[in-house]
Amino acid sequence: MAIQIDAEKKIFTLETDHTMYQMQADAYGVLRHLWYGAKTGCDMSYLQDYPDVGFSGNIYAAGNDRTYSLDTLPLEYAGAGVGDFRVPAVAAVHADGSSALDLRYYSHTVKPGKYGIEGLPAVYAAEDEAETLEVVLRDTASAVEVTLLYAVLPALDLVTRCARIRNLGETPVTLTKAASLCLDISRGSWEWVHFHGRHAMERQMERRLLFHGIQEIGSTRGTSSHHQNPTVLLCTPDCTETAGACIGAALVYSGSHQTRLECDQLGQVRMVMGIHPDLFRWELKAGETFSTPEVMLSYSDTGLETLSHHFHQAIREHICRGKYQLAERPVLINNWEATYFGFDTEKILHIAEEAARLGVDMLVLDDGWFGKRDDDCSGLGDWFVNETKLSGGLHDLVEKIKGMGMRFGIWFEPEMISEDSDLYRKHPDWAIRIPDRAPMRSRYQLVLDMANPEVQEYLFRVMSDVLHSADISYVKWDMNRSISDWYTRTLPADRQGEMPHRYVLGLYALLERLTAAFPDVLFEGCSGGGGRFDAGMLYYCPQIWCSDDTDAYERTKIQYGTSFFYPVSAVGSHVSTVPNHQTGRITPFETRGTVAMAGSFGYELDLNLLSDGEKQEVAEQIRQFKTYGPLIHNGKYYRLTNPMAEDAALWEFAAQDGSEVLVQGMLFHAEANVLRRTVQLRGLDAEKRYRLDGTEQVYTGAALMAGGVLLPKAWGDYTPVTMHFSEV
Repeated sequence: MAIQIDAEKKIFTLETDHTMYQMQADAYGVLRHLWYGAKTGCDMSYLQDYPDVGFSGNIYAAGNDRTYSLDTLPLEYAGAGVGDFRVPAVAAVHADGSSALDLRYYSHTVKPGKYGIEGLPAVYAAEDEAETLEVVLRDTASAVEVTLLYAVLPALDLVTRCARIRNLGETPVTLTKAASLCLDISRGSWEWVHFHGRHAMERQMERRLLFHGIQEIGSTRGTSSHHQNPTVLLCTPDCTETAGACIGAALVYSGSHQTRLECDQLGQVRMVMGIHPDLFRWELKAGETFSTPEVMLSYSDTGLETLSHHFHQAIREHICRGKYQLAERPVLINNWEATYFGFDTEKILHIAEEAARLGVDMLVLDDGWFGKRDDDCSGLGDWFVNETKLSGGLHDLVEKIKGMGMRFGIWFEPEMISEDSDLYRKHPDWAIRIPDRAPMRSRYQLVLDMANPEVQEYLFRVMSDVLHSADISYVKWDMNRSISDWYTRTLPADRQGEMPHRYVLGLYALLERLTAAFPDVLFEGCSGGGGRFDAGMLYYCPQIWCSDDTDAYERTKIQYGTSFFYPVSAVGSHVSTVPNHQTGRITPFETRGTVAMAGSFGYELDLNLLSDGEKQEVAEQIRQFKTYGPLIHNGKYYRLTNPMAEDAALWEFAAQDGSEVLVQGMLFHAEANVLRRTVQLRGLDAEKRYRLDGTEQVYTGAALMAGGVLLPKAWGDYTPVTMHFSEV
C-alpha cells in the first residue's frame, strides 16, 4: 500500500518507490508536517523538539505550554490570522468581517486510484497506478472545511496535492487566498532554483541561497507568463545533476500564480504555491466548494537529473493526452518568418512545393489568413477566410497541399479581439474592459472575456466551422498579450475578484470541447512563444512553441531551463534563417538543425531562398530527425553541460534499455592551441560495448561514463555536435 496510517498516533505516511511523505494529526488536531525525503521506515516526529520562542504565541488549548506554537511548528496547510505569522496557505473573510482560519483534523479517507478536479487539468492514472488520501480539516470557529487531497504514484516517485474548500455554513465566506501547496521543511540548508525570463528569452535558470525572509516568484499577467514559470526547485547546496537532495514542485495551472518561500526565524523553510492572491477573491455561498489547481511534487536524493526524469515521465504519460501524447510528431514548416502577413495562395504553394520535395510532413499557415488581417492592427475575432489572400478559400489550398503529400495546419489566436473587427463592432461588450475606463492595448489588441459562456460558444462554433471546412491536422493556439483591466459583465461588482480564475476555467472548458470534438488534430500551445508553457496547457496541447527566439545559441539556454521539468516531446523547436530575425546572429545551418532536433522539429523560413547545399542539408536533417526521433522523444534526457556557465551546450538522449545514445549540442567558441574537450556520458550499461556511428571505434559503457568521449574540434564559433553510439 502506498498510503499507510498509524491510527493510534494518527500518522499518515505516503510512500513511493524511493521517497516518503509523512504528516501527523497531533493531540490538538493540528496537522503537522513530519517528513518529505528518502524512505526511513520510521515515525519522524522524533525530530520535532521546539523551544519557547519569544513572540510566538500559543493556541489556547495548549494551556501554559509555551513551546507549542503554530508560529514555529511545521504545518501541512497553514491558515491565516491565528498566530502563525509566516506565509499562509489559505485566508478567508467571514460574514462578521473576521479573517481567521484555525484548521484542525476532522477525518480522513483512503481511496484507490487518482482523484480528479472538476474543470481543471490534473495528473491522471489507472486505478492500480495511484492511491488517494483525503484529509478533512475544519475551522475551530466557523463552518469552513478544507479537504487536502494527496495522490501517490509510487512508480513515478510523485505526490500530487490540491485542496477543496467548502462552506458548510449558512452565510457566505469570501476566500482571499487558496493555495494548492504548503510544504514546511524544518531542517537543513537549502537553495532554490527558479526560471525567470522575458518574451523571446524564457525559463532562464537562476539558483540562489535562501535568505531569512520571503522570496517570491509569480505572475499577475493572467497567464503563467514568459517572466516566471510556475515551477520551483529546492536543493541542498551540494546538489548537482547526479548527487544531492532536491525537491521539485510544478503547478498545473495556466493563469496568474505565486510561489512564496519563507526562511523563518528558526531557519525553517516554508513553500506556498498556487493561484496569485493579488488577483483572487472567491465567494463561497452556503454549501459551495472551491477546488484549487494541482501541484506535482517529487523528491530525489540522487540529484537534479533524477528529479527531471520523474517530471518528464509524469508529464508525458500522465498529463499529456490524446492521439499525439506519445506519437511521433510531424516535421513541419511554418510560414511566419518567411512571409509574415505578406502572403497569398501562390506564395504559400511555392513554399509548400519545395518543402514537400525536401521531405517536410506538414505546412502550417500562420497569422494573416482571416478577416481583414494585413497587419496586427485588425481582424482578430473574425475567424473566416480572407479570400483576397487565399483565392478559392481554405479547402482548395489544403487539397493542393495534400496533393503534394503533406498535411496542413493553421494558426488561431482565439482569446483575442481587434477593435477593427466585425466581431468587436457587433459585440464590444465581449472584450475585457472596465466600464468608463479606457482599456490598455497590447499588440494593438484587446482580450475576449473567456469567463463569458457566450464567448466560449462563439469561439467553439467558428473554430469548428474552420476545422470542418478543410482537412486540417494541426492547430497552433497563440495568445499574444498579458491581461489587465479585469472586469466581466457576467459577475456582479462585489465578485469581480473571481474573474481572473474564471477566465482560466473558461479557457480550459473551450480547449476540452475542441480537443474532444477534433481528436485527430494536433493542438500546439503558444503565447508569444513560451509565455504559457506550463503543465496545465500540456493537458490539452501535447506540445508548446518553446520561444519566439529561434536563435540557435540562445535556444540552447531556453531549452536548458525548460528541460528541468518539461519533456523534450513538449518542446516546439524550429530551424530559422540567418541573420536571425531576433538577434541578427549568424550560426551554421547544421548547428541550427542540431538545436532544433531537441524538440518537435520543423522550419521557420522560406526554403526557396536557400542555396542548393542548404537544401541538401534540410533533406539530411529531416532524415536524421526521423531516424533519431523515437530516441529523442522516448529516451532519457541528460544535461551534460550548463550553457549558462560553460562554453558549450551539450545534452544526451539514452534509450531506456541503454542500447543506444545520442549526444547533441554546440561548442560556443573556437580557440587556438587547446586540447580537445571531453564529455562524460550517462545512462549507459557499463558492461556493454558501443560503436560511434561513422567510425570503427568501440568503447565500453564504463569508459564513456568515466573517461568520456572526445568532442569534435571547434572550427569557428557555434560548432555543432552530433554523436550517435549503438550497442555492439
